[in-house]
Amino acid sequence: MLKKTLLTTAVAAAGLVTLGQAQAADYTIDTEGQHAFVQFKISHLGYSYILGSFEDFSGEFSYDADDLDASSVDMEVQVSSLNSNHGERDRHILSSDFLNAEEYPTATFTSTGFESTGDDEGVVTGDLTLHGQTQEIEMPVTLMGEGEDPWGGYRAGFEGSTMITLGDFGIDMRDFPEAMHELELYVTFEGIRQ
Repeated sequence: MLKKTLLTTAVAAAGLVTLGQAQAADYTIDTEGQHAFVQFKISHLGYSYILGSFEDFSGEFSYDADDLDASSVDMEVQVSSLNSNHGERDRHILSSDFLNAEEYPTATFTSTGFESTGDDEGVVTGDLTLHGQTQEIEMPVTLMGEGEDPWGGYRAGFEGSTMITLGDFGIDMRDFPEAMHELELYVTFEGIRQ
């Protein structure tokens, strides 16, 4: 009888472990529905701002509210999809003077860690590769919400922003005012649970 009870307990415990692992959900970022954005803001000579976005990107993330340490995100951006609403400027930014999109056609981000800083907030750490160089960055992020959608799926959405120094990625800004040496990167996305 004791052996049977122990076996039943072991099987149940194994089932709980499997169930717990199954709760860590994988999401695909919803770019088809235009519910995701990778945008930037940079000073223009210290007088105004240039705002723009990268319109072609993809990514996935894993999220488990009960095990935030297991959360992760991977994204890939097609650099040539940059759009600042000014064709001539876009061509210049994509040239070898700045992003050199022909030689470095993609930018990637792969998370390496996550630290909770409060309810629905935290800091994601990861490797950003841009202009052929990889640097570790930290990005404060916020869970905007999660739940069922009207089409029978389940979604979760996040936003985050950080400042990056362009020189850290080998982009030479010495001929421009100091205000232009940093860029604000803003990301917001909604993911569909797989």
